[in-house]
Amino acid sequence: MKLKAKASNGIVEVKCMFKHDMLSYSEAERKKVPANFLTYIIATVGSETVFEMSVSQFVSKDPFIKFTYKGGIGDEIVIKTVDLLGQKEEDKIAVK
Repeated sequence: MKLKAKASNGIVEVKCMFKHDMLSYSEAERKKVPANFLTYIIATVGSETVFEMSVSQFVSKDPFIKFTYKGGIGDEIVIKTVDLLGQKEEDKIAVK
């Protein structure tokens, strides 16, 4: 997971690139492996949820998302993902 977060005038812009194959059911069937794609992404600052997304098999390999929220320099953003097989990943970044 690659993260960037930058504050400007009280608005924080967050860019996230996830490293994931995002194998749909049909692709997995052709490759004879289990389907596996991200199903859920959430971003929090402290106890506040600033971004939440349900994901499906129709998102491309290594997805990229960008979102904004009201915040400032020094916020610590925690990004968590869950995939179809239940594997979880978490990363943190401080806003610059």
